[in-house]
Amino acid sequence: MNFSEKDIQQIEEKGLSTSEVEEQIRIFKRGNIKVNITEAATVGKGISKIDEKEKKELISFYDSEKEKHSILKFVPASGAATRMFKALHNFNDEFDPKKQSLKEYLDEKGDQDLQRFFTKMEQLPFYDHAIEKAKKNYPDFDKKSDAEKDKIFVEIVLEPEGLYLSNLPKGLVPFHKYDTHIATAFEEHLFEAAKYITVNGIAKLHFTVAEGDKEKFQREWRQIQERIERKTGVKFDIQYSYQDPKTDTIAVDDDFEPFRTTEDELFFRPGGHGALIDNLNNLQEEIVFLKNIDNVVTEEHVDFVSDFKKMLGGKLFRIQEAIFEYLNMLDSEEVSENKLSEIISFLEKELFIKSESGNFSASRIKEILHRPLRVCGMVKNEGEPGGGPFLVKDADGDISLQIIEGAQIDEDNPEQVKTAKEATHFSPVDIVCGLRDHQGKEFDLHQYVDEDMSFIADKTKDGKPLKALERPGLWNGGMAKWNTVFVEVPVETFNPVKSVADLLKDSHQPG
Repeated sequence: MNFSEKDIQQIEEKGLSTSEVEEQIRIFKRGNIKVNITEAATVGKGISKIDEKEKKELISFYDSEKEKHSILKFVPASGAATRMFKALHNFNDEFDPKKQSLKEYLDEKGDQDLQRFFTKMEQLPFYDHAIEKAKKNYPDFDKKSDAEKDKIFVEIVLEPEGLYLSNLPKGLVPFHKYDTHIATAFEEHLFEAAKYITVNGIAKLHFTVAEGDKEKFQREWRQIQERIERKTGVKFDIQYSYQDPKTDTIAVDDDFEPFRTTEDELFFRPGGHGALIDNLNNLQEEIVFLKNIDNVVTEEHVDFVSDFKKMLGGKLFRIQEAIFEYLNMLDSEEVSENKLSEIISFLEKELFIKSESGNFSASRIKEILHRPLRVCGMVKNEGEPGGGPFLVKDADGDISLQIIEGAQIDEDNPEQVKTAKEATHFSPVDIVCGLRDHQGKEFDLHQYVDEDMSFIADKTKDGKPLKALERPGLWNGGMAKWNTVFVEVPVETFNPVKSVADLLKDSHQPG
């Protein structure tokens, strides 16, 4: 690959080398590598279903153990709210109240989310503010037709002279309206975290944000700090980080040549949320709860959700306790055949790890156990998007639990497609991670990434098609070589806001 001096300078300014860029181009030429799913993980076969008695025991165990550990909640929060308001942007561009009625437009689109938005928009947390702004910007607002009012309302929600909500980071969009205040997703994460990660009176949270948004989050925190600390009785330690530019990836054209902008510069794109393995790796804490920014509940449901977080934490402590005990035995090199059989049984029954080669020597077992650990909540599949839990065979013939996205399934293989359709659950990204080994040393998480699980996607730039490379997803290929446990959690713990109309669902309406 021949790069000009200008190209090399641009590459080096990113913190990359030409050889790294050439390797990315090689991946484009190779194409996506499909995984080999052997079967869907289901209850009793990869997913644990915990009854009420065991749930209470795990919660109690978590509560008794957590003060001995450093614990943090990690929230990827760099996403903009643009996609959340996509249907409204289309409406704003297309709807002319002088040419058609709102009903005609909605019937033509057949978009149920949009229907819900206009039917229930008075329940939106920012409705009153938007109407107040509309009347200020349009003194004759009350004299307008209903269709004109709807058009103006959407303009006010979206445009710079209004609330400009689609320009905000998603975490700072108003989500819930209470009698005394309106809460963003950022605030709800703090309130929830106080229930289960507080250690010595302090709750630690880490938000990954876009570089230009850090001050916006800090400003929001200054505005809500007194209220939320008084309400929870907890002090908060809030950290922020950015996605490192060196994790950006080159884009290519259909001929696998580097894509160039109209200024004839190389075009790099953020490497997807998989690049956040760097941010996770830089944390100092032992135990990290991981949850997406838009998955929050109203205050009256927080205790219900936090109980299941504690349950997952208790499960991690139990599994980790066993792993550490076995590793200490293996370090002593005084392990009987009976004990080795017990450990192999643990690998197969608790972690669902199997080896086609049957190689379960003491050194191999030690290698398997000495990995970061994650316990992942799984909800029954009711049509929501999300990766699925599967048993996956790697190139060495080893089988382990993995979270797999649809794009990783071999659509040309009927058996793989059939197996994928047998999935009963999906991942809501409800994960608790153990990031230190049995000697208290931090794992280098980069060693446990499956680099082959990168994604190639078709995108556009300046009206021209391009191919984009996303690094192995944070909870997919980014954690492919971790030890994994799946636990069923209720679907009520999963309340994502993918479109603005989701804020009108009952789960986002304070009682």
